[in-house]
Amino acid sequence: MQARAFITGLAGTAITPEERAFLQEMRPWGLILFKRNIETAAQISALNADFRETIGLPNAPVLIDQEGGRVQRLGPPQWPEYPPGGAYGRLYDRDRRKGLAAARLGGRLIAEDLATVGISVDCLPVADVPVAGADAVIGDRAYGDNPEKVAMLAGAAAEGLMEGGVLPVVKHIPGHGRATADSHASLPVVDATCEELETSDFAAFRPLARLPLAMTAHVVFTAIDPVSPATTSAKIISKVIREGIGFQGLLMSDDISMGALTGSLRERTRAALAAGCDLALHCNGNLEEMREVAAESPWLSGEAARRAEAALAARRSPAPIDEAAAREQFAALLAEVTVSS
Repeated sequence: MQARAFITGLAGTAITPEERAFLQEMRPWGLILFKRNIETAAQISALNADFRETIGLPNAPVLIDQEGGRVQRLGPPQWPEYPPGGAYGRLYDRDRRKGLAAARLGGRLIAEDLATVGISVDCLPVADVPVAGADAVIGDRAYGDNPEKVAMLAGAAAEGLMEGGVLPVVKHIPGHGRATADSHASLPVVDATCEELETSDFAAFRPLARLPLAMTAHVVFTAIDPVSPATTSAKIISKVIREGIGFQGLLMSDDISMGALTGSLRERTRAALAAGCDLALHCNGNLEEMREVAAESPWLSGEAARRAEAALAARRSPAPIDEAAAREQFAALLAEVTVSS
């Protein structure tokens, strides 16, 4: 069965009758979960199974933002707490090998948590490279301020997720680290030169171009497109993301309902898909908004359908793991940087 070119949220911990009718009619490509959707492991498993059964797609992706630190939808006391990306960066600075091992192991353990409850995609790693004076929305979510280090740690985290049977989504391509505003609330405008962007922001994403999925940045780069943010800029998606960075995987927008974008939800969805996003992401669970996004989301076809199929085909069976030993090793690695900081 086909799916439409959007990812949706839901309002609560179970599918309402109105949401069920919507899902059956519109069949989104995937579902994204937030804290409002989460109570217990059994409840999440049931919700995910119900979603897949409702749309008639048994392998439909279920996504979540599970980075660690400030961005962690599954958390204590039911699930472990994970550090933000910056912690791996500090360990990397002390011992490169240990930093990479910790990032990979962190990804593998997060995947264990997610796969157990039927979540198949994690919106991680964050490959943004912050600069001095940037808004704190990225902050310690980043692995560091050096693009080579960021790419190495992001790649390790992605590999850990994939070892655990969970697909990674690299974000926020082609870079949110230089933004001086939080795109949840307003539109960031970056006036850096093309040379600055190429050697810092974009450079962190090039080594990650092989990853199966990526999420755009709601950021204007005036040196390339002075009007449209990356999400709705055909020039940035074609010339920077696809050609310059070389990313050929499945490209989703960041949340289409965020304050950085203007116009109706229909207009935003239409603009993102027309610019070259394969999928429109809508997160807040507002059913009326969901209907607007769905109305402008065509059935996946052509290159978008091919990329979607390839992304799902990249998912592996989880590799065996001694979870208790792995968690002990992970804690020991992170203890080094905790003690030193």
